[in-house]
Amino acid sequence: MSNVAERMNRILPSQTIAITQKARQLKAEGQDIISLSAGEPDFDTPEFIKQAAIEAINRGETKYTDVAGTVALRQAVANRLNEDFGLDYRKEEICVSTGGKQVIYNVMTTSLNPGDEVIIPAPAWVSYPDIVRLADGSPVIIQTSPENGFRLTADQLRGAITDRTRWLVLNSPCNPTGAAYSGEELKALTDVLLDYPHIWILTDDIYAKLVYDGHVSKTIVQVEPRLRDRTVTMNGVSKAYAMTGWRIGFSAAPEGFTKQLIKLQGQSTSNACSIAQAASVAALSGPQDFIKEMVATYQKRRDLVISALSQVQGLDCGKPEGAFYAFVSVKALIGKTTKTGKTLHNCEDFVTALLEETGVAAVHGAAFLTPGYFRVSYATSTELLEQACARIKQFCESLS
Repeated sequence: MSNVAERMNRILPSQTIAITQKARQLKAEGQDIISLSAGEPDFDTPEFIKQAAIEAINRGETKYTDVAGTVALRQAVANRLNEDFGLDYRKEEICVSTGGKQVIYNVMTTSLNPGDEVIIPAPAWVSYPDIVRLADGSPVIIQTSPENGFRLTADQLRGAITDRTRWLVLNSPCNPTGAAYSGEELKALTDVLLDYPHIWILTDDIYAKLVYDGHVSKTIVQVEPRLRDRTVTMNGVSKAYAMTGWRIGFSAAPEGFTKQLIKLQGQSTSNACSIAQAASVAALSGPQDFIKEMVATYQKRRDLVISALSQVQGLDCGKPEGAFYAFVSVKALIGKTTKTGKTLHNCEDFVTALLEETGVAAVHGAAFLTPGYFRVSYATSTELLEQACARIKQFCESLS
């Protein structure tokens, strides 16, 4: 008799993590690997943030904290959200978790009953639908189009809503496309949501600070304050502050719902790491200018990658407004054969052959619910990006 619960059959291992681990393994074996698969800044955590962690250790702040996080961090989160987006969150509405992924898991597990539906625009981060399934919900995938910049339209949203719809998950800027919604585009969606009071919104703003060409990030409650009482605003320190390994994410939501998130977390992980919390207070409350410097570097890398890949016959790539990913169409190359005789039946075959034959690791679009594409992360050095693009070009041109 199997000792594995039925719910485990509903999900797959994270495909982005699997590819990143494979790339690390090949590199450890001595192969020349350039990994463009990980959604992780290559910048080091700023020194003043690391120093805050060291000082917290020296002060002996190594004990349990409140389940929802320290008062200092919850206040720092509220202050940062309020300053960045003109909101009015209080510390009692904040719950600090072990990364953004736990926030999403807490939200869905707290609120979904069997058969409840969650609308997820695709392309989408790989974990959204699996987390919904683990919580007994049903993901409803809406395929967006490159013609609309991979953005959900109001008509698409309205057409997907049923009596069972409980959540809309919205990620802007988006992983994997980098698409970022304007205030006007969000307003078109919120106008629809106002007509359906049974629907809550989870807005994943983890890349909100990483935007280019003068784009200004907006969030749902900022655009439509009347949705405040049924919105969970999610963010964290991993991307904008180069703190992926510190594992700090947070939610802002109505106090009554936040109490339910805290109840669940109290019976699972309890509080996030106390030292990481102290570092996050410094990150959110300290100087923010270094983020602009990172963004300027990312924008140069984005321009390099988009320029290089757009010149490769068979590839098609739009210009992302945010995050640090390019989402590249390989539809014109499906059916072709590599120089080693492997036929590319789909985008997963493409990235597998690309890794095996050139040492460049990327993630296939099907992992993000959109076959026919692959995602590259440009959160790595200019030198490595130039080498990777050259290898991709050579690989594509060698297909027959």
